[in-house]
Amino acid sequence: MTVPGLAADSPDGFGRMYRRSLSDEPTVPSITTVIAQQPLDLDGWRSYMAARHLADHPELRTALDSPARIRQLVRTAVDASEDYARAAAQRGDRVHAFAEQLTLRALGRPHQLTEARELLRSHGEEAFALNVERWWEAFSVEPLAAEQTVWNTTLGYAGTLDLVARINGRVCLVDYKTKGTTRDGRVKPPDEKVAMQLVAGMKAEEGLLDAEAGEWEPWRYGEDPLLIAVAVGETEFAAVRVNPDVRRHHWLTFCRLRRVWDARVETAAAGRTLLPLPPPPIA
Repeated sequence: MTVPGLAADSPDGFGRMYRRSLSDEPTVPSITTVIAQQPLDLDGWRSYMAARHLADHPELRTALDSPARIRQLVRTAVDASEDYARAAAQRGDRVHAFAEQLTLRALGRPHQLTEARELLRSHGEEAFALNVERWWEAFSVEPLAAEQTVWNTTLGYAGTLDLVARINGRVCLVDYKTKGTTRDGRVKPPDEKVAMQLVAGMKAEEGLLDAEAGEWEPWRYGEDPLLIAVAVGETEFAAVRVNPDVRRHHWLTFCRLRRVWDARVETAAAGRTLLPLPPPPIA
């Protein structure tokens, strides 16, 4: 394999040679791991979920005269916020699995669509499956690949795209986001960081062709695809596209975050940061 040179729009010094086997060393980060180097404050959301659980707790009124009981309820509320976050992540996994099986069926490949739908139904989440299907129907989706693994040798990262499809004659890279519902029944929009995720996928250099054989091919869908994020909720879906005028800015930000990941890995490997300091000897 000929390793490509530093991409023209990558900042100087960011190019690094990596092998493309996912099991080879050195380890490279995923797209989401790189983006996670950017601070994301979830304290407000977690605090709200904990406070809501505490306010709704049936024993709150009877516990007001007992500081010990109040502290116990607070600990319960904190645990509840963690459980809520975990449940939301698991729900997202189930919705993504359904969307993948839907694509596999459309491609004429072996699938487990019925099982994926039944799993959602068993959790009371079949409405999410219906809205994935509504998105497919409304946009006349023509799938090209499901859960496409991509690789960028120059910068050193890997990732997976939820869907590569043709819509209205245009190649599209699609990412699903399972979202909650607002008070007026509308699905919440995707976070803007999805733009960086899709741009990094667009900038891939290779795509996985055969996982068992370890075969890769030059990335065929990075010329000028439409980058789409689909928010899937219980009541509806909402699709948004990444503004082409801002794609370069998100790519440059991703490159800088990739360098941050390198710096953190190197710092962690350098040795122990804080060492014990005994008092000086008595003269």
